[in-house]
Amino acid sequence: MIYGLICNSKEIIDNLPYFPILPKIDRTKKDVDQHMSFDYLGLSDELLSAIKDAGYSEPTPIQKKAISGVLQGRDILGIAQTGTGKTAGFTLPMIDILAQGRARARMPRSLILEPTRELAAQVEESFIKYGKNSKLSCALLIGGTDFVGQVKKLDKGVDVLIATPGRLLDHMQRGNVMLSGVQILVVDEADRMLDMGFIPDIEKICKMLPKKIQSLFFSATMPSEVKKLTDSFLKDPREFEVSSPTQTAVTIEQHLVKFKGTDSIKRQVLRHLLKAENVTNAIIFCNRKKEVKIVNKSLQVHGFSASELHGDLHQSTRMEVLTAFKEGKTKILVASDVAARGLDIPDVGHVFNFDVPSNPEDYVHRIGRTGRAGKKGTSFTLSTQLDKKYLDGLLKFLAKEIPLYNVPNEALEDNKTQRQSSSEANNSASKHHQKTKNTSRHNSINKKPTKKQIHHDEKPIKKETSQDSNSLEKTLGMGGHMPDFLTR
Repeated sequence: MIYGLICNSKEIIDNLPYFPILPKIDRTKKDVDQHMSFDYLGLSDELLSAIKDAGYSEPTPIQKKAISGVLQGRDILGIAQTGTGKTAGFTLPMIDILAQGRARARMPRSLILEPTRELAAQVEESFIKYGKNSKLSCALLIGGTDFVGQVKKLDKGVDVLIATPGRLLDHMQRGNVMLSGVQILVVDEADRMLDMGFIPDIEKICKMLPKKIQSLFFSATMPSEVKKLTDSFLKDPREFEVSSPTQTAVTIEQHLVKFKGTDSIKRQVLRHLLKAENVTNAIIFCNRKKEVKIVNKSLQVHGFSASELHGDLHQSTRMEVLTAFKEGKTKILVASDVAARGLDIPDVGHVFNFDVPSNPEDYVHRIGRTGRAGKKGTSFTLSTQLDKKYLDGLLKFLAKEIPLYNVPNEALEDNKTQRQSSSEANNSASKHHQKTKNTSRHNSINKKPTKKQIHHDEKPIKKETSQDSNSLEKTLGMGGHMPDFLTR
């Protein structure tokens, strides 16, 4: 009855509100994120200007997720592979948060813990680059640098304190720094901290911090031990994972070079690849510091512009080596895994794994030094019969095969065999020449030379000294002796 009343009443129908049926628009979060720029992340105009000056326009996935969470005051647990922009993910929002306030002597307002000196120095560079329009002060506490100079900076008061765990504890024990004023804690490369045995130090440091503090943990992987640490110190964190820790960047073209041979053959194959691929710059990773030194010296002997980077070098030397490589003064950097994590070295064209990494996760970090910021990169992994165990573990970890790359047979021939063949050929030619010379002498032995001929033929004979004969064999740091293995 009601239905009939409504339908028969034209006046009622005409007065009903009009709701047009609009087409459904699927505005998924993914579509929005694809077009998001730094302008929509809530950063200040001064900071946006510095980002633009640095040449960046769109944030990376981890930056999109982390920056907004940090600005909201949330604890963060971020997992992302190396080269994805984790550093800017926490430095950018920290610059805006710390813009208000003033540091007091020996009481930093924020603390960033890094596993290595190089990573700590890189974070400092990031604050200097993006914070150029702010008045934030930074201090870098790392080993191998001026201890007194670090104390002077702490006495003035710093907004951002960047440190390795060991050096920070050293200053704390001497009363040079107090953590009671820290508002933000950042633990970067947490899984690397675990590998290097820093977890007990981090626990000790965290217990000295105020109870009300914003904590940010970033890592490329999340082992169970690190997860226990984050569960202890993070309060209702915003968790996100940008990509699987076993996933390598799609911008990197990977190659596996398998062959049988000794270390000298391995170095020979490496030199072949450096020439055949027209490498402009490259990082070569070795598993041991001893191997780093041998490979570097061998490359230098064969005319390559190379330098070495490992933990035995003094900090000032390590920074000089990195600076020379970044500026293009050195073309090849031979390194241990101290350089594999997080170092932002732009435009690295090639990465070579001279050894298959013993820890499969290090493979992701190593080759992540190339193909950064959307650029193309190439990696080569050299594997002999001695690397089978590590190679099997790596392929299982990656859950996929690495494309094989074949080198010519000439590159697999032992240099020693080649030199012996060349020596035999030279000896044969020398014997033939000596035989011809003896025959000629026999034919002219009875011929008496004239005085003019005697005067013309008797030229002073220059005696070759040992210094002249060895001049080509001298190598810096090796005295007058050239080890045979370096030439192979």
